[in-house]
Amino acid sequence: MGLLTANYKRLMAALLVVIGSTGAALANTAKPWQLGFQESASENMTLITDLNNFLLVLMTLIVLLVLGLLLYIMLRFNAKANPTPSKTTHNTFIEVVWTVLPIVILVVIAIPSFRLLYFQREIPQADMTIKAVGYQWYWGYEYPDHGDFAFDSLMLEDDERGDQPRLLATDTAMVVPVDTTVRVLVTAADVIHSFAMPAFGVKMDAVPGRLNETWFKAERTGTFYGQCSELCGIRHAFMPIRIEVVEKEAFAAWVAEAQEEYAEIETSKSQFAGVQNPTATRQ
Repeated sequence: MGLLTANYKRLMAALLVVIGSTGAALANTAKPWQLGFQESASENMTLITDLNNFLLVLMTLIVLLVLGLLLYIMLRFNAKANPTPSKTTHNTFIEVVWTVLPIVILVVIAIPSFRLLYFQREIPQADMTIKAVGYQWYWGYEYPDHGDFAFDSLMLEDDERGDQPRLLATDTAMVVPVDTTVRVLVTAADVIHSFAMPAFGVKMDAVPGRLNETWFKAERTGTFYGQCSELCGIRHAFMPIRIEVVEKEAFAAWVAEAQEEYAEIETSKSQFAGVQNPTATRQ
């Protein structure tokens, strides 16, 4: 009876994860001929998209202004329209304008840029912490707040991936609850990697011997895909990241299952201190 109950719990946890993520899975990857960013799933990515759109408008206006000035000068001061050229050597007003105007433009760009940078780097009070460790060539995840379990996430080959996208499908995923501030400690065990999740606006280098911090707060459930974004060796292109964002009830059920399925980390404290290659038994 106990075995049936345990199997039932595992089945329900798996179903909750699938139900919570399948509906949005197709919307959370890059699309053919896509021009803009992936659809935002966090406030951080929304701010990045807004800044990018603002800069695009500003750059377009600058290009149009410069083009207009060039066309005016070519038409107004060419040899045919102006056979007697001006001998003016300088113009104080114009020199002031072309000095002050770029300064104003840079200030206009700097204010939202620094605001966004501060928002990204000032990590809020986290609801949970996950450690992401880059290896050649896969990712390992540790959950110190939920029983110190860990597991690896490896890319699935074409004959294994089912309906998951090619080169992004993994056998396991980082699972997090929706509307939860997640602090991610990022490091590497061999060479420099980079943990990147476009839909969350997250990109953090994984450096051996160092713990870097980043964070995200997913605003909707779904399956989200990213990749290692630092050239790290021959299989760099085959090091995807998959994050499943589920409802909090589904996450609690998944944690209960994961604590049984994955081996407990025997050296979790020393790993966080020394950032060494995990020696715990992994699934």
